[in-house]
Amino acid sequence: MNVKFVDRKGEPKSAAQSLQYSYAEKKVAKLDRFFRSDADATVTCTHLKKGMVKVEVAVNAGGTLYRGESTTNDANAALDDAIRAIERQIRKFKTRVAKRLHNEDLDALLAQEPFDEEEEDISILRSKKFAFKPMSAEEAVLQMNLTGHSFFVFRNADNHDSVAVVYARTDGGYGLIEDDLG
Repeated sequence: MNVKFVDRKGEPKSAAQSLQYSYAEKKVAKLDRFFRSDADATVTCTHLKKGMVKVEVAVNAGGTLYRGESTTNDANAALDDAIRAIERQIRKFKTRVAKRLHNEDLDALLAQEPFDEEEEDISILRSKKFAFKPMSAEEAVLQMNLTGHSFFVFRNADNHDSVAVVYARTDGGYGLIEDDLG
């Protein structure tokens, strides 16, 4: 697995000192048992106010993204929590695939890894259809705030009318997700 480290906010070496790279590599390497060698992992360490550290771990394996994050005053503990979150996501994903496919080969593969979590049923409670109006991302944020929702789907006039989503982030900012037309 390819592991990339990103340090944010703080002095250039401060994140590296609190989240030791060797410790992080060892912990992320434990996820190798779930993936082929083509998986990529990104470990992001962000220093926040009052000595808090947020560690985000994202693993991209064959087009499927697994992500875990944790915020504590100890970077190593935050990394451990993020890794546990990813392991839970992997188990849940494998359980869903097994139920969907009922393939003997997959059942043999799944038998190697014990599952202790129950899968919750996924049910779509409401469905809506409407035409997306072409607009800029800034207009979409205004529309989202007017509707009181935490996200808004629109056609991005700034990017060849591709489908895009703006969303409210937990840090108070906004995010933009766009369709990759490339």
